[in-house]
Amino acid sequence: MTRGNQRELARAKNQKKQKEMDKNKRADGLTVEQRKLRDAEVMREKQKKKQEDSEVKKGQTCK
Repeated sequence: MTRGNQRELARAKNQKKQKEMDKNKRADGLTVEQRKLRDAEVMREKQKKKQEDSEVKKGQTCK
């Protein structure tokens, strides 16, 4: 039941894949706190835009 070097090759391939995944995950170089602040700001901007759009739409339907 020997598998030769199949296990070693699979391990090396998986390690390479994991390195690529880790590299892509942290490409922005931000800490957790910085990322949270950035995401919160983006969400506030989206909410503000959505509210403005709904007010404009409401104003158009009332006329």
